[in-house]
Amino acid sequence: MVRVVGIDHLAIRVSDLALSKRFYDRLLGFMGFVREWEFGEVVGWNNWETMFWITQADEEGMRHPHRTGGIGYHHYAFELESAQQVDELYAFLLEENVEIVDPPAAYPSYGEGYYAVFFLDPDGLKLEAMHFVEKEKRRARLKAGGEP
Repeated sequence: MVRVVGIDHLAIRVSDLALSKRFYDRLLGFMGFVREWEFGEVVGWNNWETMFWITQADEEGMRHPHRTGGIGYHHYAFELESAQQVDELYAFLLEENVEIVDPPAAYPSYGEGYYAVFFLDPDGLKLEAMHFVEKEKRRARLKAGGEP
């Protein structure tokens, strides 16, 4: 059996590389990522836990823009250190005129202390920034040698 220790990277295709690069430079920079790679039609950011890559969609891909509800990518969630950071990111998103799907709120049905904001990138891909108290507690138990 193998054990996944984390998500190394996410790579998405975009319709307008320049527009998406500006968007993700601002967003990911605000969240502590640095743009580490850029070659051809590929740009990548890193926070030394996860890498985030964008690539220009090809001609065929451009004929099939993202559609919410379609097969494939639903959303990507960035885990933040605190609920306060979710609120700070929300304020940043408003300043940047990013389309908000759902403003910061608690989601008790997801588990103890789940708090998140949902928003869209320039292609309408759904992103989330969240903090999850229950997950923090599980990590602490594991670190202490207990069960999740």
